[in-house]
Amino acid sequence: MRIALDAMGGDFAPEPNIDGAIAALKADPDLEVLLVGDRPRLEGLLDKSGYSGERLVVTAADGWVGMEEKPTDALRKKPNCSIAVCWQLMAAKNVDAVVSAGHTGAVVAAGLRTRLFLKHVKRPGIAVALPTMAGRSILMDIGANPAARPEHLYQYGVMASIYAREFLRVPNPRVGLMNIGSEEGKGTDLYRETHTLLAGSKLKDRYVGNVEGRGLYMGEADVLVCEGFVGNVVLKVSEGIADFLIRAVAKELLEALDTEKPKAMEAFERLGSRYHYKGTGGAPLLGIDGICMICHGSSDATSITNALKAATAIEHRHINAQIVDALAE
Repeated sequence: MRIALDAMGGDFAPEPNIDGAIAALKADPDLEVLLVGDRPRLEGLLDKSGYSGERLVVTAADGWVGMEEKPTDALRKKPNCSIAVCWQLMAAKNVDAVVSAGHTGAVVAAGLRTRLFLKHVKRPGIAVALPTMAGRSILMDIGANPAARPEHLYQYGVMASIYAREFLRVPNPRVGLMNIGSEEGKGTDLYRETHTLLAGSKLKDRYVGNVEGRGLYMGEADVLVCEGFVGNVVLKVSEGIADFLIRAVAKELLEALDTEKPKAMEAFERLGSRYHYKGTGGAPLLGIDGICMICHGSSDATSITNALKAATAIEHRHINAQIVDALAE
């Protein structure tokens, strides 16, 4: 398994990326990582780390996309930036996967430029696992395709179902359509047409219909599909309110119980970490001919290690082959 890691991507890059790669290599003797980025800087940091394994190779790139930059402009001005080189390596079949904690828009835009889609896939999408009262559910898409069509959302249901079956261990994932109401006829033309399409598709036996936002966390479906704009808002609001609630509840309880604050806060932080993105490392961009894990911008070494492991797991579980077969039926 060869993975191109965008070493310059992320709020704290490149140190967490290097440390995460080294930890992943120590855990997996069959893994090789290409650190893509500023060669002198990366080689200098590697020298300081003392790591001398042959399975960690530095590949030069010309700059990177900053979090404040507009992706399309940045990729046009810097065609050989770190994330672009990662995708070029995968398009040339020199690596099996791409992992990046950089600008999500740039990661997706660079990938779409390669047109590296799986057979039958009309538009790739990002899938993320979120905690629910019933366990976990997959939400797709969370930002890759803000101008989706009904057939795109149908394919998201198919792809996310395969991902849920393999990674959430749900034999027959229930599929729902994220909407503003559960009743028939709710939503825009996109959602009404998608509802009709899903209800008459091969997913119909597992399609539970429209699901409101609160239904996501009640576990009303194992897979929820929506356009990227809606999905991204849902994800960002969820992250913010989860952090707010944990901190607010901790503060109130500590004051009420007069508990020793440092130890109690550690307990609440452990509770929050159960649902933190560090545990999974990132979210896959499903539907591409290859593997792409998109990590949180503030990813630390643990997140990067887990993202590299997740990319390997997607390969070993033949997710792409299953998607091609399912969409061909």
